[in-house]
Amino acid sequence: MKWAEFRVHTTQEAVEPVSNILHELGAAGVAIEDPQDLVTEWSVKYGEVYELSPEDYPDEGVMVKAYFPMGATFKETIAEVRRRVHNLVSFQIDIGHGTMDYTEVKEEDWATAWKSFYHPVQVTEQVTIVPTWEEYSARPGEIVIELDPGMAFGTGTHPTTILSLQALEQAVKQGDAVIDVGTGSGILAIAAWKFGAESITALDLDEVAVNSAKANVALNSASDFVHVQQGNLLDDVASESADVLVSNILAEVILQFTADAYRVVKRGGLFLTSGIISSKREAVEGALKAVGFLIQEVNELDDWVAIVAQKPSQA
Repeated sequence: MKWAEFRVHTTQEAVEPVSNILHELGAAGVAIEDPQDLVTEWSVKYGEVYELSPEDYPDEGVMVKAYFPMGATFKETIAEVRRRVHNLVSFQIDIGHGTMDYTEVKEEDWATAWKSFYHPVQVTEQVTIVPTWEEYSARPGEIVIELDPGMAFGTGTHPTTILSLQALEQAVKQGDAVIDVGTGSGILAIAAWKFGAESITALDLDEVAVNSAKANVALNSASDFVHVQQGNLLDDVASESADVLVSNILAEVILQFTADAYRVVKRGGLFLTSGIISSKREAVEGALKAVGFLIQEVNELDDWVAIVAQKPSQA
């Protein structure tokens, strides 16, 4: 069968929604070429983790590559990708150039090409993300999360995921109940369990993400503790059921469920939000305060923001 390498030239802000669109429409693998990775001091902060070649990266913006079979429905699939990507503008997401094209590739080339972008990466002081096909020996005390990056976006190296993991690392206490909204690959839910949470619920509206998260949870032997469910944000989630609520999702979506988040978090509990581009920080902070949350901490990485908000202990 013939295969196509489909390329979308976009922005950091649009990487996650573009990647999700590609997965939802059947991409057999997705790779992200972000020039910011070339200047991120991984080796200084976390030790030697991987080598990057500048020739593979765009001068500006981010290149998202996906691999599709060139079968009978290929043209319809590509047309739908274009439509959905351009429609992101209606959600106030900057897609940058938004240019899209594709080239034909040999099956043996695409089958391994996208895997070359993923290697073990230490993303916090404790946590290292390891692709399933890589052999890796953990250091004493190191927390290893195995992921299959081909299944869904959320492989641990995007700034929003790093910010979320760092916040979880500080927030989760032994025995906590954690809810992860918009779980994607399941990485945050798995991390919450490894940090000591006793009960974790991972929610996502997208069936592809739900299946991906379930598979990744199983890879990490966490199926008895992390329960992955399909659901729309916090609909039907019991009140005051989470010690920690975490959501790495676009600011526009966070703004839709701040009141529900306040309802679901226990008194004294925390709501950890990421996926917020810097320009939308004030809007999210304002919405959180409006429903009663207290802003405890704000952290930034590149152009992204994570907010730690607390529900007051007393009414």
